Amino acid sequence: SGEGIEGTMKSVEPSDAAISMYYGSKVIIVPGYGLAVAQAQHKLYEFVKLLQKNGVDVSFAIHPVAGRMPGHMNVLLAEAGVPYDIIHDLEDINEEFAQADAAIVIGANDVVNPAARTNKSSPIYGMPILNVDMAQQAYVVKRGQGKGYSGVENELFYADNTQMVYGDAQKVMVQMIEAVKSLG
Repeated sequence: SGEGIEGTMKSVEPSDAAISMYYGSKVIIVPGYGLAVAQAQHKLYEFVKLLQKNGVDVSFAIHPVAGRMPGHMNVLLAEAGVPYDIIHDLEDINEEFAQADAAIVIGANDVVNPAARTNKSSPIYGMPILNVDMAQQAYVVKRGQGKGYSGVENELFYADNTQMVYGDAQKVMVQMIEAVKSLG
């Protein structure tokens, strides 16, 4: 486990996470730099369209510092053809996480760390975060168990309602697409 963090990281297969989201009613996606590195935005949007076809309400939540420059995630999503009306800034969507069946974090770390809200000794304390921890279920797509840019262990990864989906974002998205398509 992490530095004084209670709980353990639990992993789940991409197919199981995908099927769970496919049968949900509301899913919020949090893209981060790892999505850009894997160049997975097109596969992500293909997955989103499959969820929408099944009636799932899908939204994107963009943190102002996600990526390597302001607007980085917006550019990536626009490049993939994601309609602008399902892309929301932090202040416009943060309240909705509590009503989400699932939130999926793809390559983001510090911008979803509850320590920013709860741990006064954390160097990221006070930074606005996306409230992923308030979703019924959180899935975190990540290549490994490393820390984010700040070097702070992420409390979200150890939460009871969080499961880690390990792997390169593009490969994970391909597996999620295949799992949903296999349902017929």
